[in-house]
Amino acid sequence: MGQEPRTLPPSPNWYCSRCSDAVPGGLFGFAARTSVFLVRVGPGADVIPGTSPFRVIGELVGHTERVSGFTFCHHPGQYNLCATSSDDGTVKIWDVETKTVVTEHALHQHTISALHWSPLVKDLLVSGDEKGVVFCYWLNRNDSQHLFIEPRTIFCLTCSPHHEDLVAIGYKDGIVVIIDISKKGEVIHRLRGHDDEIHSIAWCPLPGEDCLFINQEENSEELEIPNGKVIAQTPVKKGCYLATGSKDQTIRIWSCSRGRVVTTLKLPFLKRRGGGIDPTVKERLWLTLHWPKGQPTQLVSSCFGGELLLWDLTQSWRRKYTLFSASSEGQNHSRIVFNLCPLQTEDDKQLLLSTSMDRDVKCWDMATLECCWTLPSLGGFAYSLAFSPVDTGCLAIGAGDGMIRIWNTFSIKNNYDVKIFWQGVKSKVTALCWHPTKEGCLAFGTDDGKVGLYDTYSNKPPQISSTYHKKTVYSLAWGPPVPSMAPGGEGDRPSLTLYSCGGEGIVLQHNPWKLSGEAFDINKLIRDTNSIKYKLPVHTEISWKADGKIMALGNEDGSIEIFKVPNLKLICTIQQHHKLVNTISWHHEYGSQPELSYLIASGSNNAVIYVHNLQTVIESNPETPVTITEPYRTLSGHTAKITSLAWSPHHDGRLISASYDGTAQVWDTLQEEPLCNFRGHRGRLLCIAWSPLDPDCIYSGADDFCVYKWLTSMQEHSRPPQGKKNIELEKKRLSQPKPKPKKKKKPILRVPVKQELCDGNEEESVKESSGPVENGVSDQETEEEAREPELPCGVTSAEALIKKRKARSMLPLSTSLDHRSKEELHQDCLVLATAKHSRAEPKEDVSADLEERLHLGLFTDRATLYRMIEVEGKGHLENGHPELFHQLMLWKGDLKGVLQTAAERGELTDNLVAMAPVAGYHVWVWAVEAFAKQLCFQDQYVKAASHLLSIHKVYEAVELLKSNHFYREAIAIAKARLRPEDPILKDLYLSWGAILEKDGHYALAAKCYLGATSAYDAAKVLAKKGDVASLRTAAELASIVGENELSATLALRCAQELLLARNWVGAQEALQLHESLKGQRLVFCLLELLSKHLEEKQLSEGKSFSSSYNAWPAGSERPFVERVTAVWKSAFSLDSPEQSQAAFQQLQDIKYPSATSNTPSKQLLLHICHDLTLAVLSQQVASWDAAVEGLLRAVIRSYNSGNFTIMQEVHSAFLPEGCDHLRDKLGDHQSPTTPAFKSLEAFFIYGRLYEFWWSLSGPCPESSVWVRAAHRRTTSVEQSQQLDKVSPEETDPKASQPEPSRTLELDVRLTEEGKQMLNACKELFSEEHAGLQNAQRTIAEVQETLAEMIRLHQKSQLCKSTANGPDKNEPEQEAEQSLSSPQNQCKEEKNEPVSLPELTKRITEANERIAKFPESIKTWPFPDVLECCLILLHIGSQYSGFVTQEMQQQAQELLQKYGSTKVYKRHYETLCT
Repeated sequence: MGQEPRTLPPSPNWYCSRCSDAVPGGLFGFAARTSVFLVRVGPGADVIPGTSPFRVIGELVGHTERVSGFTFCHHPGQYNLCATSSDDGTVKIWDVETKTVVTEHALHQHTISALHWSPLVKDLLVSGDEKGVVFCYWLNRNDSQHLFIEPRTIFCLTCSPHHEDLVAIGYKDGIVVIIDISKKGEVIHRLRGHDDEIHSIAWCPLPGEDCLFINQEENSEELEIPNGKVIAQTPVKKGCYLATGSKDQTIRIWSCSRGRVVTTLKLPFLKRRGGGIDPTVKERLWLTLHWPKGQPTQLVSSCFGGELLLWDLTQSWRRKYTLFSASSEGQNHSRIVFNLCPLQTEDDKQLLLSTSMDRDVKCWDMATLECCWTLPSLGGFAYSLAFSPVDTGCLAIGAGDGMIRIWNTFSIKNNYDVKIFWQGVKSKVTALCWHPTKEGCLAFGTDDGKVGLYDTYSNKPPQISSTYHKKTVYSLAWGPPVPSMAPGGEGDRPSLTLYSCGGEGIVLQHNPWKLSGEAFDINKLIRDTNSIKYKLPVHTEISWKADGKIMALGNEDGSIEIFKVPNLKLICTIQQHHKLVNTISWHHEYGSQPELSYLIASGSNNAVIYVHNLQTVIESNPETPVTITEPYRTLSGHTAKITSLAWSPHHDGRLISASYDGTAQVWDTLQEEPLCNFRGHRGRLLCIAWSPLDPDCIYSGADDFCVYKWLTSMQEHSRPPQGKKNIELEKKRLSQPKPKPKKKKKPILRVPVKQELCDGNEEESVKESSGPVENGVSDQETEEEAREPELPCGVTSAEALIKKRKARSMLPLSTSLDHRSKEELHQDCLVLATAKHSRAEPKEDVSADLEERLHLGLFTDRATLYRMIEVEGKGHLENGHPELFHQLMLWKGDLKGVLQTAAERGELTDNLVAMAPVAGYHVWVWAVEAFAKQLCFQDQYVKAASHLLSIHKVYEAVELLKSNHFYREAIAIAKARLRPEDPILKDLYLSWGAILEKDGHYALAAKCYLGATSAYDAAKVLAKKGDVASLRTAAELASIVGENELSATLALRCAQELLLARNWVGAQEALQLHESLKGQRLVFCLLELLSKHLEEKQLSEGKSFSSSYNAWPAGSERPFVERVTAVWKSAFSLDSPEQSQAAFQQLQDIKYPSATSNTPSKQLLLHICHDLTLAVLSQQVASWDAAVEGLLRAVIRSYNSGNFTIMQEVHSAFLPEGCDHLRDKLGDHQSPTTPAFKSLEAFFIYGRLYEFWWSLSGPCPESSVWVRAAHRRTTSVEQSQQLDKVSPEETDPKASQPEPSRTLELDVRLTEEGKQMLNACKELFSEEHAGLQNAQRTIAEVQETLAEMIRLHQKSQLCKSTANGPDKNEPEQEAEQSLSSPQNQCKEEKNEPVSLPELTKRITEANERIAKFPESIKTWPFPDVLECCLILLHIGSQYSGFVTQEMQQQAQELLQKYGSTKVYKRHYETLCT
């Protein structure tokens, strides 16, 4: 039994990378809530020999929020200095000897998350915060440096013990960086490998990388992960090892010289002894490290369930570790470990201190790896203390962390021999009471109203009473059973039962033998025994006299009632306190003065303690209850409420009291004298207990999470601090956390409030698991207890009430009259009593008084009440609160009148309409209709419709919604309430669909049309957007609903869109949707093959686009037509004439417009391939007439578009050998297809003529299939005539190739093929076609002239209408002058104007000439005959002998005869000269 003070401190803070530290000599400190507790370890602790060598020696108080970091200065001579960081934004430097702040800074703008005192620079502090900002602070020169390395949350940082400028930083996302603070935070290494939070960083205690024999080549599986850049001139000359522990369950050892991981240690899954927490749950892991000084081959780490491991690093390939305390059962932590710090005692013992979620601080001997001692701690308010009357020295502690601790205070070897019970508790333990005689039987009560019994000598869960209190259990007491407990036989009646008093004001009696049975409310017995008719007071405290014959109940109104067993007869009422009674204590019976056992001390929410002597009353046993109004003794001195009282078991009349003023006071009750005052707590005291064996020793608990053992003989003060406000306590309370609204828990509103038990800062959610209760929060959260405010309940609930808007009073006038002066209120009572109890009619003056005092209508007759309601209602209307007036009228019963008034004023409400049925069906229907109209005026159409539905007006509701464009709601109602065939429904769908279509919501519009069974419209509207997805969906939809023609059209459109994107595969898939599109599939296939062919020859414009081709067999060496038919046969099974004929029938009805020079190339290619497909299909069925026409249409399209390249590709692909084989197939030259064949043959020759001409047009013509060229030297060089333009621009721009001048004479001779080709050009000299083309050109020129005349006339009219003043005639003159411009364009030699009749005459004559030509000539176009004549004459002039004189003569004749237009005249004249 030690005679020194002891402290049971608050729990070390959770989830902090460094919040405990120690220095040589034996000083250890840990952060707990807003302060730091200091522990002296080893010989300097001055403890009694044989006990654990440590002692809590003090506290560093100053921060206002949770302390997040703590570090000592490890420089000899400065061991007294330490630093703390806090969520209040400050970093403070302390002197632990004086426990005062030396200096501080508030540089951080965000929450500080890491702190370390440099081991090499004695005045350097490095700190980091959640936003990634690092501050270096030099204490001696009061200087700082701001560094921002990464925009990530810093979790930990550690300064290098070998290089003063290096700091390693670990981040939340698993990144580790090493920075050089002398180079503005330059990153030396960025170490990547972890993928979760970095919890701890430890530098190897020895510099260099020779201390570990790690095979640098045989590294972990993640060696090759790049770790960022390595600065060439790294300051780490010899390198060093660094260890990191992460939430990803691995420890990684890094080489700083190489900047990469060299060893990865994965935590083992150990089978927990006595625990069942799943070790694979990541949230339950905190991996902290310690690298022992001078032991580079050993590394200490935490593990999943609180175990500590000593890793052997001598062999990197063997994951060898030793478990701490492997032989001792139950010595390890039971929850995750947060911090490890080494300590060397004065006698040179190497110790390791650990803090854990299990709220224990453990000390380990590094030599044996065994636990030396354990310091338990509290995670909540200390609500209750109780010494066992049987097991002397066993102190039960009830705390707000959901655990019961049994502290064997008389243990000789262990000052802190604490056993913990948590099963079945799950909430704050607010009351405790040991059974007076039964060993190990402890009753407990909790914050959530639970009452239970623990057997502290077994490991069984507690028995829980089936009857719960509605609110907090305030107190427990063992006493004799009262008659509530029905006897069920011999021995069924326990000698003592358990009484509990709850916050709702009820005292329950529980049978400890049968807690599953229902508890008995003793108010029933009190009421029956004492024949009480009035309301019983709300009970707040219960206490039995030691002899078990008298029970005292304390009440909320301050009264104390004394009852006598067995039937709880009321013998006395003490009317002394005027506020809620918190505590009652009877004096013990075994003193030197037996009469003192009749003393009863009581404390309430007032600061005064009263002691009453009930000896006379109890012994006289009065028939009627006695009321006591004078105390036996009065103890004054506290300045706040009294929470707990205890009589000294060692003295007569000596009392200890605990108070909210933060002190405990010992009193000599008989002398009314204060003896000593304890001021060691930093919060409000909640409980007190006198040591059962040591007269000088007292234990106290408070809301500072501490239980103190203190000695009365060591206290400096004799009485509580004086003054209305306890200044000293206020200073202490300033250091308490400030409120954080986002963290605040909902206040527990209790009536009555006893001891104001709502700890604003204490954890509420306590979970039952297979381990002890956590710190009130789930593992992954930070420790809230140090963050949240400690405020009296009154403040908390008031704040909550401010947020919650107070409801307006229904009877404000009568309420205000009830808050007048005391005299007026007393007069009210007299008037009311007179009116109620006068037997005759009330006098006139009484009636007048009642009229004046309207609010008394609540207590008199109905007529007066009606008058009061009338006046109150008028007041509500005047103040603009008609809804309150309506409610008052409803109370009165005038419902119909209320509805009519509200409807007229437009003030109907949901409540009024809901109550309308009370007045009858018709009134209800009328009220609903009126309310619907009112809602429409307020634009609440949906609500109005809902109300119409309530009276079965479905059509009206639907129409209302439709007319206001609430189609979705209208359809929902109509669909739910009307017949499916109702035309209203279809009308809704179509109307909404039309609006959606107009607004561009095509998909939703399609749904509407489908709903209206108009599937055709649905498909059409889906296709409106025109993109590939929409068209495909529309096609599939149309196919599903049977609209095959529409589906085919849409599928083709979809394929054409895909064609534009050169997605050939997608296009074929789209066409597969319909069998009727098989012909189109053939067209697309041919187009794809042709495009691919053109790309291969680098002729297509689309070469730069990426194409998605089908995987068809290439076969590029075969002729093109054969390749096409082969693919058709393999891909589309087109292997019979019948199938070809069917495909031909599908395609021949599709007509495309003729091409122009503006036709897009992709569209042109598609149209050409359509014609070519028809030609190939015709060849398949031997229909050569159709084949010729198809080929000719394809050639004409390319000719009309001006795309000579495509035309030549068509010739080379489909007519590789010319047209002779077609002539043979056609046979009869007089067939209807003969003109078409002649046109096709002419275009073929036309193309070859141009190729021949171009082969001669280069600077140095080379030998080709047409000519053989050879150079020979000449002495004179003739410049050949250069032709500007050979063919008219409007006919074929490709024909105009300039003739470059030559400086060499060439010997060019025709080949046989060249001669044949030039002879074939006779086919181009068709006089019929020349005449037809001349007439067509004449018409075109006349039309152009007319168009120009019209344009000039319109321009002159416009100028005339806008002209002003004398200038208005100028436009007319300009117009007259400009009328001659057409003649200048068409007749260069003549300038006289051409009249309109003459133009008309020309066009008529031309049309007459055209009409004379046969239809076969007009049907099929022919190459420009005059153009061909010009080319042949040009070739003849350049190369004599190439063109025969006969052909030249024929060409000149045709030009003279039909070249009347200006272009041909100019070119012909140029050629002739």
